[in-house]
Amino acid sequence: MNLIACLPPHLQGPTTVITPIAAGLSGAGVYRVEADGQRFVLKVAADSDPAPRWRSRLAIQERAASAALAPAIVHVDEAHRAVVSAFVADRGFAARYGDPRTRDAAIAQLGQTLRRVHDLPLPADTAAVDPRQQLGQLASGLAAIAAPAFAADAVQRVLTETPPASERPTVLSHNDVNPTNLVDDGEHVMLLDWDTAGANEPFYDLAAISVFFRMDDASCRQLLAAHDGAAASHLPARFSYDRRLVAVLCGTMFLQLARQAGHSGATTETFDTAPSLVEVYQRMRAGVSSVATSEGRWQFGLALLKDSFAM
Repeated sequence: MNLIACLPPHLQGPTTVITPIAAGLSGAGVYRVEADGQRFVLKVAADSDPAPRWRSRLAIQERAASAALAPAIVHVDEAHRAVVSAFVADRGFAARYGDPRTRDAAIAQLGQTLRRVHDLPLPADTAAVDPRQQLGQLASGLAAIAAPAFAADAVQRVLTETPPASERPTVLSHNDVNPTNLVDDGEHVMLLDWDTAGANEPFYDLAAISVFFRMDDASCRQLLAAHDGAAASHLPARFSYDRRLVAVLCGTMFLQLARQAGHSGATTETFDTAPSLVEVYQRMRAGVSSVATSEGRWQFGLALLKDSFAM
């Protein structure tokens, strides 16, 4: 594909540079665009991505961008199913959360941001998202992976559990709230990658980020209070279930991503020898592990599955 053709005319100059960033789980191509001293992000849908589904996601992304919950959309090329967005330089939301001096304020801003996401009106054709169904589909492929026994145990533990009632109406949910999808422009916290957005119950987004930030119960209550605008005296049963579901779903997904990237699998690892999420994060900060590698993805997946037993 001629990527330059996906850009608006004023960005198609001879000095424009397009650099691949990543390929998302959806198969979309993501690129950094540098033109006239400015930076943008170009995302081109995969050929296998149905056009109606792409348009539905675009409608959600446009609503989020209009509310400053996603980077501003600069250009849409429907023929190539391509979107050009402003590049937002992250001022370090994860660092603010990690600093005890600013953590409370970061949690409050995060909860309020997710509430604003959930308050966005649902487009009429927004598809419902069922993470349990997604996990069931991934679980069928887990049998073909040489993974420790506790991985399958974690999946069955979640799938055989009857989900508590959500108690809340369906909202527009991002469905992939993790630290890599959060950017702080100094004024707003925005979310990137709206590919999995859809209708879901609101606890799912809150539970997801609580897993990746390793929030304790007190921090989870702070997050819920900021989202609801009212004190949270306890953790709802559905929120707790969603934490387990997120950890197992994402853990299983990372094992499969590791295999796709060439990891051979391993059955000698046990629950006791597998790393915890805190250990994996420590390795990442030390520069000895990265989810850009197959081994890093494997260890990250095992850590999520292991930690799910404590949730």
